[in-house]
Amino acid sequence: MPRRLVELPLLRRLKPGLYVHDEEALNAEPGLELLDEPITPIDAFFIRNNGALPEIDPAREWTLTIDGEVERPRVWTLPELRATFETVTLTAVIECAGNGRSQFSPVTDGLPWRLGAVGCARWTGVRLKDVLEHSGVKPSAVYTGHYAPDRQISDPAKPALSRGLPIAKALAPETLIAFGMNGEPLAPLHGAPLRIVAPGFPGSAWQKWLDRISLRPHEHDGEKMCGTNYRLPIVPVRPGEAIADSQFAVITDMPVKSLISHPTHGFISAVGSTLTVAGYAWSGSIPVESVRVSCDGGESWREAELLPGEGPFAWRRFTADFAIEKAGPLMVLAQARDRDGNVQPLDAAPWNPRGYCNNQVQRVSGAAR
Repeated sequence: MPRRLVELPLLRRLKPGLYVHDEEALNAEPGLELLDEPITPIDAFFIRNNGALPEIDPAREWTLTIDGEVERPRVWTLPELRATFETVTLTAVIECAGNGRSQFSPVTDGLPWRLGAVGCARWTGVRLKDVLEHSGVKPSAVYTGHYAPDRQISDPAKPALSRGLPIAKALAPETLIAFGMNGEPLAPLHGAPLRIVAPGFPGSAWQKWLDRISLRPHEHDGEKMCGTNYRLPIVPVRPGEAIADSQFAVITDMPVKSLISHPTHGFISAVGSTLTVAGYAWSGSIPVESVRVSCDGGESWREAELLPGEGPFAWRRFTADFAIEKAGPLMVLAQARDRDGNVQPLDAAPWNPRGYCNNQVQRVSGAAR
């Protein structure tokens, strides 16, 4: 039986509200109304795969190998990781680098994500730093390489994905080897038994089904790590313009962004009522500072109330109220700004051939009657 015919019923049962993209690998995202919670429920969390889901034997003990540029290579079992290192929980947003790709014009390569390939969860695990330092990180180590058993659908002999992290991020206190999500054991669709959690980095760096970490003396060159994969041009590029692979750099920081979860497209507000606009704002390494909101397509703006997040890597709730005084069309926008003054573009984000990091302002249309 084709792999997708096995995987799709599983997804429908566990995540019935998700839109499933029409491609060989299993990829799905929620409608934005399902992203109206400070902690995204697991059944509303997006799914991103580059290949087939691996077949993991629950009776076989899972191991994690640490090797490469370390003094003492080591193989760990999950119980050993739990017993040896401090267990920590942190809240962090994970967003696919291609989230919002469908909004680029002209169309780019890649899965046409809408806006739902993002979520905020409580992740539980051990610090990657602690595990690596136990093996003795050599001065020659500059990058990690992550490995997992998922394979390409077209060529099962090849890995589906093998990404890595700069050594500074690997040794940062927020980077985890996770085995839990939202107070539950990590689910297979989200990378169980082990996955990387790398707050601020794109979701591709959060390797699922992790079974090996190799420290490298150079930037990792695993599957979908090179060429233009999960990379942005370091110079402006126009659609159709030829650009060498050497002019692309790995994405290591997600841009400031916001999501309007209420109201949704096609909403109707009664004249004389109050329209509450709500959603979430987040960023990569630079904290969100403010969000402004408009209900007239950007003709006028007001500052939203921005609530604290559940830690520095969580998204932050924003709300703004508008008195609806007359009938007519409404267009709701929200624009986030980070502490360095970076803002979401009102129109198009910088175009790039792979359609990454689209943080243009979301537009939600409705009417007052």
